[in-house]
Amino acid sequence: MLSVLGQRLRRSRSEFCDGVARRDVLRAGALTLGGLTLPQLLRAEDAAGIRGSKKAVIMIYMCGAPGHQDMYDLKMDAPSEIRGSFKPIATSVPGIEICEHMPRLAAIMDKCVPLRSVYGSPSGAHDSFICYTGRKVPNQPAGGWPSVGAVASKVLGPRNQAVPPFVGLSPNAGHPPYGSPGLPGFLGVAHSAFRPSGPARNDMKLQAIDTDRLASRKALLSHVDRLRRDIDATGSLSGMDNLTRQAFDILTSTSLADALDISQEPTSIIERYGKGDPKNYGDGAPRNLEHFLMARRLVQAGCRVVTLNFGRWDFHSNNFKGMRDTHLPQFDQGLSALIEDLHQQGMADDVAVVAWGEFGRTPRINNNSGRDHWPRVGGGLLACGGFRTGHVIGATDRLGGEIAERPLHFSEVIATLYRHLGIDPDDVKLDDLTGRPQYLLENTTPIAELA
Repeated sequence: MLSVLGQRLRRSRSEFCDGVARRDVLRAGALTLGGLTLPQLLRAEDAAGIRGSKKAVIMIYMCGAPGHQDMYDLKMDAPSEIRGSFKPIATSVPGIEICEHMPRLAAIMDKCVPLRSVYGSPSGAHDSFICYTGRKVPNQPAGGWPSVGAVASKVLGPRNQAVPPFVGLSPNAGHPPYGSPGLPGFLGVAHSAFRPSGPARNDMKLQAIDTDRLASRKALLSHVDRLRRDIDATGSLSGMDNLTRQAFDILTSTSLADALDISQEPTSIIERYGKGDPKNYGDGAPRNLEHFLMARRLVQAGCRVVTLNFGRWDFHSNNFKGMRDTHLPQFDQGLSALIEDLHQQGMADDVAVVAWGEFGRTPRINNNSGRDHWPRVGGGLLACGGFRTGHVIGATDRLGGEIAERPLHFSEVIATLYRHLGIDPDDVKLDDLTGRPQYLLENTTPIAELA
């Protein structure tokens, strides 16, 4: 570690596969005088590389994978050991029924697209990776596959120099993939998600320091950075110039701090979203409904991709009690509020929303009233994005265990999101750590039914 004027530059070890140190802020020696801190997981590109598009993606990762047949694909003709205790209810779209414990989503189903035939998880092991990349964990190129947010950061750059293009709202989780916002992979730390969790939020505004003093400390930091790069034989600090540059942009602007301050919203909006539970659920993520509102405010301020992680849906026991009492009502409130809000704000065509987990659950209920892992088929929900909504994509058989119509691979959904952002996965190649150009996806075909 590097010591500067008695202060130490600290790095915590990451448990993720990219091996990059994971911090919310970079504290640099003398620059801590006056309370100044520099966010680590930020990047900025030159003004010439910025596109003005307002297109954005909000992805809700449902940690641990919810039961598709208990949300959007209930099987009332199946035996009791398959169908469970939940009942379907009618929605705003004739012919589409969903779970009784999601009445708010049912009321706005004309603005949604349930996905009933998602597949692609190779083993049924818990990992958010396929949701963020459309790729499998094995056989990655040097550095690993980057997430949608990292790719948007690299290819598009920031819309607003003071707002990171990629933000992840979930804190760390007991099971690390449950807390992942999506990894940068071979694109490197400069394209990691900025994670405004914990005390980092208090470091986004200048405190007890004026802009003249900030400028002198910025000059000092540039000298420190040159020294640090000279002594860094590993290359792990590459990309810090971009991170530092945007850190100063953030500190001289209130854009990001304001976007995260939901108290600026009307009381009626705050109450519509609700609060949920900010504590992690077991080794999973919070059920924090305020994150849904923060996500809308972040894309409104200029973020291109915002990820938030919700709950822990791995109910190997007491599946129906867990979903009914702790997850479905809050998920229903937060997601429906977000979708309605995007429409009311005039943002629905610009912002695509997807909510899903890494696989589905077993058709047969086990002896503990739970459902186990089922990688053969799962589900999800798409909304907004200018998509054609109010219909269902895919179907499973009578027992909900096999795809009967329109198999839908994770990569097709990711390809759709890329094209929504203005990134053509057929054309874009990015170099991995060996310098070898890599396509973003194996299957680059977007979902035709959404056009």
